[in-house]
Amino acid sequence: MKHLFRTLAAVAVVSAGLVSLPLLRADDKPAAAQTAAEPSAPINTLTDQEKKDGFVLLFNGKDTDGWKIYKKKGDAQGWEVKDGVLTRTTGGGADLQTKEQYGSFELVLDFKIGPKGNSGIIYRCDESGKTPWQSGPEFQLCDNAIEPDPSPTGLHSVGSCYDLYPPTTDATKPVGEWNTARILVDGNHVEHWLNGKKVVEYEFNSEDFNNRVAKSKFHVYENWGKHDKGFITLQDHGHEIEFRNIKIRPISK
Repeated sequence: MKHLFRTLAAVAVVSAGLVSLPLLRADDKPAAAQTAAEPSAPINTLTDQEKKDGFVLLFNGKDTDGWKIYKKKGDAQGWEVKDGVLTRTTGGGADLQTKEQYGSFELVLDFKIGPKGNSGIIYRCDESGKTPWQSGPEFQLCDNAIEPDPSPTGLHSVGSCYDLYPPTTDATKPVGEWNTARILVDGNHVEHWLNGKKVVEYEFNSEDFNNRVAKSKFHVYENWGKHDKGFITLQDHGHEIEFRNIKIRPISK
């Protein structure tokens, strides 16, 4: 009966000379309100709900205020802002690091990786090593199809906790399209999300975590993954990478 009513309603619209979208059935589901490719709000802004939830922008879409090159002072040379997008420039500028440190937080950002690209988001890192990854874990960003450092275990795939935890599923979009990454760090609890799907979950200082670190390349760094807070770093791995909509919600503990 509901399909008969739907058909009659559609005929009535056509007869009246009007243009209308198809009527939804009771079991139809509307499209998602927001995706990385088609954000519902202007890029690099916060919605009223995000403001209410405590999010703040880490990137204003105009400059690199709030960021610096790893272990250096001054501006973030080698990175540029164009059309509201943060981009690693030709020649690079080394790893880009927040000026503030964060312990527990929710980080959300959009990224677009280039062909054969490799990068990452490193968190709770300090400046003790030559590079940020020598002190903190990494949300891997790369081109899965032709990854420069392939791993059959998935430990180096997009969304992995690099070299420790592989993603449970491949939630990536094709190279050249925008993806949304989300990192939740709440005390020792960590989650990696990619395009709305949780792909990694682990606990700092757990037996499982410590065993994985001991078997990884990170075991040679004494304090790796042991920081209660640290910087957030966007990795320059010598490849094309773009970011936008970088926002964070600090979590009070």
